[in-house]
Amino acid sequence: MSGIGATGIILLVLVALLLFGPNKLPELGRAFGRTLREFKSGAREMMDDEDRKDKDSSRVEVSRSENNDKDNKRLPD
Repeated sequence: MSGIGATGIILLVLVALLLFGPNKLPELGRAFGRTLREFKSGAREMMDDEDRKDKDSSRVEVSRSENNDKDNKRLPD
């Protein structure tokens, strides 16, 4: 099964036209486009974060001396 052909797309458009009417279809199309754009953006950010984690974990970590100073406000690693 290679996907939806031209006949299937025409049938889907006709059904959508009957269900929602001609005034509502452009609004639905815009909302669908925005949703896809946000999804792609989120997926791209997740992939970038994963790539950064992989690069950071591949670096050799330099040993740090622990500071027992009471004024040190850093959280433990």
